[in-house]
Amino acid sequence: MTTIAPSMTQHHDHKEWPALLELATREVFHIMLGAELALEARPEVLPPGECSAMVGFAGQLCGVLTIHCTARTANRVAASMLGIPLAQVNEQAWDALGEVCNMVAGNFKNKLTHLSANCMLSVPTVIAGGDYRMCSRAGAENMQVTFRFEGDLIRIELEIQS
Repeated sequence: MTTIAPSMTQHHDHKEWPALLELATREVFHIMLGAELALEARPEVLPPGECSAMVGFAGQLCGVLTIHCTARTANRVAASMLGIPLAQVNEQAWDALGEVCNMVAGNFKNKLTHLSANCMLSVPTVIAGGDYRMCSRAGAENMQVTFRFEGDLIRIELEIQS
């Protein structure tokens, strides 16, 4: 598991945030799903975005954290999180993916000790289907971390508004 020195949690600049985002994601998947994620440093093909879960940040930190994955990956997340067979997963996949996104956003926010008290999270929103496009304001800073979860790609994206 990736570890970050305590000094990193005291002072943040955006250069350190991808490592914090990676750590926050790994911790949530390990604790809530019992899964170890494999980092994809240069993914050849990103997930097609059949499912996207989003949680917004408001306050001292403004932006959105999004998890993109396939429907199959969302089903696997739900099965792992709920401890049920994959064949029994139905609409629970959307709730589970939204909750995992919420936990990753909260864990990431809490690692930003100088911002966390003055930052609120929105409730999760989940989009299912691939025929959509997300557009952002100009000037947004975007960082992504892509992992393999049970063999499938899952992309965590953090967009920060300037």
